[in-house]
Amino acid sequence: MTDRYEIALAGTGGQGMILAGLILAEAAALFDHKHAVQSQDYGPEARGGASKSEVIISDQEIGFPKIMAADLLLAMSQESVDKYYHTLKKQGILLVDRDLVSRTPTSRAYRLPLTATAVEKTGKKLTASVVALGAIVGLTGIVSREAILAAVTDRAPKGTAELNQKALAAGFELVANLPAPGGKVGE
Repeated sequence: MTDRYEIALAGTGGQGMILAGLILAEAAALFDHKHAVQSQDYGPEARGGASKSEVIISDQEIGFPKIMAADLLLAMSQESVDKYYHTLKKQGILLVDRDLVSRTPTSRAYRLPLTATAVEKTGKKLTASVVALGAIVGLTGIVSREAILAAVTDRAPKGTAELNQKALAAGFELVANLPAPGGKVGE
């Protein structure tokens, strides 16, 4: 890991981007004992408006809590790609839901069926954000699998821990045979 890893999770209200950001930050800080900050930005609409969560993870103290240039952008809607792609580093990772994003500004994007996988594996669209967390951790290793599992389990609403664990496992599975960013499969 570089000294500072910046992640933006963007979509529309109701897709769980804010909660996903909190879970990722908690996995880093509480379970992997790294430094982490999380911030959020969303429109006034309860559902359907723009929503973005920023997470910064570092081995060092974090002096500035806002993203300067994202190492990874998760975009769960076309609007979020269009609105936030410019914040991605030149060699950054763009991860999009292939069924909700019709065009990307780069051919280097990981286009994964995040929502479709959530529905297939858990029967619930709402778990797509947890599938995405599994994909992010599987691709980057930014936190350990044990830490993200613990954070997902800790944050899961009562009675949904097993469902969310399935969603996380599905995300790991989605990227298991993909090349690592800038590398080969399994690196």
